[in-house]
Amino acid sequence: MAGDTDDDARVRRPGANGHRTVPHTADVRVEAWGASREQCLVEAVLGMVECFADLSGQRATAVRQVQVAECSDDDLLAALLDEVVFRLEVDGDVPVDVEVEAVEGGLDVRMAVTDVRSVPVIGAVPKAVSWHELRLAPGPYGWSCAVTVDV
Repeated sequence: MAGDTDDDARVRRPGANGHRTVPHTADVRVEAWGASREQCLVEAVLGMVECFADLSGQRATAVRQVQVAECSDDDLLAALLDEVVFRLEVDGDVPVDVEVEAVEGGLDVRMAVTDVRSVPVIGAVPKAVSWHELRLAPGPYGWSCAVTVDV
């Protein structure tokens, strides 16, 4: 389930999906996990968005499709989150739902979005994705990732 905060690796169920934020000096740290790499990426996007926007009750007004070229797992995470920041800054798009599918040559990402002006802003808006301690990797319970977002 999106937003599941049952993140302790000792009790995390195989196949579970979720995300959480953890304290980080002057920035936001997002940790996410999923049964697959693609679901983990979905959770990372939702976790980053929920750091600054209240998505409860929000409905999508458009769907944006993005292609992310195949590269290392860490690069995929950074590229996808950079795309979300870019679309927020340039178009005012906030993802309310995300689908990620592995395709030949990379990822096919579909983001159901709404205008940032229609969403209650509850925190600092992300400005960039930090490469410091960024990771996306498989583990015993599925995939997990962690990223620091500059706000």
